[in-house]
Amino acid sequence: MGIFYAPITLSNPRDSGLQPVSVSALVDTGTMYLCIPAHIALQLKLETIHEREVTLADGAKRVCPYVGPIYVRFQDRGCFVGALVLGDQPLLGAIAMEDMDLVVMPQLRTIGPNPLSPNIPSSLAK
Repeated sequence: MGIFYAPITLSNPRDSGLQPVSVSALVDTGTMYLCIPAHIALQLKLETIHEREVTLADGAKRVCPYVGPIYVRFQDRGCFVGALVLGDQPLLGAIAMEDMDLVVMPQLRTIGPNPLSPNIPSSLAK
């Protein structure tokens, strides 16, 4: 499928006076978390909740700050998540995509609303 990006908006729900940040995030269904660079965490004044040990693609382990809450928007969908402060570009992982009920569209090299629930995000809660 290859590498592709999606436009998302990130904001701090605890500080409505801060401007949201619009970014182009690398989409990675193999990653669980939203990952953001340190400068975005600083810009949004996100609080470090705790640290998490993560295993990187090369197998190396690293301890990273876990910050939040952070509000993520894609088109007309949104969710509240935590984020790992890691790397030099935003990375949209599976938790936020699942919470917003987004699916990968390989032919278009993008993501979009689940065709089974095009008007409002849907989830299983039983």
